[in-house]
Amino acid sequence: MSKIILIYGPTASGKSNFALKIAKKINGEIINADSMQVYKKLKILTARPGKEDLKKVKHNLYGFIDIKKSFSTGDWLKFVIKKIKEVNGKKKIPIIVGGTGLYFYSLTEGFAKLPTIPIKFRNKIRNLNKKIGQKNFYKRLVKIDPISKNKINSNDVQRSIRAYEVKKYSNKSIYEWQKKTKTIFNKNRFIKLYLNYSREELLKRINVRTKKMIKSGAVSEVKKLLKERNVKKEHYYKIIGFQEIEMFLEGKIDKNNLCDQINIRTRQYAKRQTTWFRGKMESWTPIDPNKLTPFIKKLNKSSLKLDQLI
Repeated sequence: MSKIILIYGPTASGKSNFALKIAKKINGEIINADSMQVYKKLKILTARPGKEDLKKVKHNLYGFIDIKKSFSTGDWLKFVIKKIKEVNGKKKIPIIVGGTGLYFYSLTEGFAKLPTIPIKFRNKIRNLNKKIGQKNFYKRLVKIDPISKNKINSNDVQRSIRAYEVKKYSNKSIYEWQKKTKTIFNKNRFIKLYLNYSREELLKRINVRTKKMIKSGAVSEVKKLLKERNVKKEHYYKIIGFQEIEMFLEGKIDKNNLCDQINIRTRQYAKRQTTWFRGKMESWTPIDPNKLTPFIKKLNKSSLKLDQLI
């Protein structure tokens, strides 16, 4: 039974580099599990692997979706299952790396096969949210679906709307649907690694990466995109740095404030990723990023399997 290696961690924790080193030692292929790195454009801003890394090891599911198109967790799961089977067919080990916790959860625990809801019905729910505001909308959600109260943050608009529309359309809580899910893989196949930096170290790494992105041409990347016709900017605002760079280009903030604003949003995202780990990934093995080099050396010299080293 071939293993499937999973590498998760907060943004700027060095996941991609670690995955690359592992892949070279154990004849693996890397598969993306980052919801922003699936998109074709804004390569620098989303920190996709560079050309040199792509030459060293085969990378899959990076930069293959037009950002104007919707791409859900369910879509990713279909692609990743296919890729895992393809990599296994080559007698190689799939190494899935990224920072989108829900992607990993859908793979290891299964993804709910929710009912297909007509677009008109979904738009009706979205319009209701806009009309009465998130605060009142959340109260209505909790009233019709009490399970959601302990599952969804009152400020989480997207998840509130999703839970509301599922309950209204199917008369069943989204969490009741999710109870029936299971992964198609034997759970013993998964080797789950979490890169666990201290908060202080991670903040330093975030600051360094932001400066590197700006120096590498992230501003030019966004500027070029903004010149394109029919660019629906709301699709890009979820990418950390896009909105801040647009403000910089419009002269609303200077370069120092640009880096500060990107750092703030990145830190907030990293905190959410860490919270997800604590709540959803109890079975994962924390790896000290400061000891990755000895870990790789030990793996290289040892005849033991990777899962016997952790």
